[in-house]
Amino acid sequence: MHPILFDVYGWPIYSYGVLLAAAYLAALQLAVVRARRRGLDGTKIMDLGIYLIIAALVGAKLLYLFVDFDHFRTQPKDLFSLFRVGGVFYGGLIFALLAAIFLVRRYQLRIWTVADLFAPGIALGHVIGRLGCLLAGCCYGIPTSRAWGITFTDQAAALNSGTPLGVPLHPTQLYDAGAELLIMIVLLVTERRGKPFEGRTFWLYMLLYAISRYIVEIYRGDERGILMGMATSQFISILIVPLAIVMLLRLRSRARA
Repeated sequence: MHPILFDVYGWPIYSYGVLLAAAYLAALQLAVVRARRRGLDGTKIMDLGIYLIIAALVGAKLLYLFVDFDHFRTQPKDLFSLFRVGGVFYGGLIFALLAAIFLVRRYQLRIWTVADLFAPGIALGHVIGRLGCLLAGCCYGIPTSRAWGITFTDQAAALNSGTPLGVPLHPTQLYDAGAELLIMIVLLVTERRGKPFEGRTFWLYMLLYAISRYIVEIYRGDERGILMGMATSQFISILIVPLAIVMLLRLRSRARA
């Protein structure tokens, strides 16, 4: 692990920040390529994607603030740490979707067409982002005796993320990255098969990710907020699964009609 890649005139360059930027750029580029292959204006998708990235960053940090509100309420000086953490993925995803709903008319695009274009890119970006988590030591797992457990040793990780050092942990960052990679492959392979309809790729992504995220959360060991006895992301996943199923059935029915 390498929480800090290098210094530039005394300023640390964090591996998480570098890979987070790479994740957003990769997701955006994939969406643009997919748009052009479908005969859409790649420039419009690029412009829209930039706004969605901003919305995702804001949403991720706001949900992070919400789930850890008690800590920030008692330690207000730690609010500045929001500038060097990625936040909660679900917050970014939800805010980006809300922003897309308001912005698609401006670009004369259809909301579910846009959502379908971005879905595989979201998965790709999440793969890259989770590798950044691995390098930074954040989003770590619970202790394990499994052979694939990973042991963190860098003091910077303990300081920035509270990562336990010298203890084998479940590599939950790799669990999540692997799940997202598989989901991306499934989306790309099945997209044109059967009877495709607008919104199928996006809501299939939401369904598969919610299931995988719920499972991965079981092995997470970091503090990330509790709602109704569950981790915040597990609670959101439980809400998303039935919603995704309903949306898939509804959009398929509408397409047939």
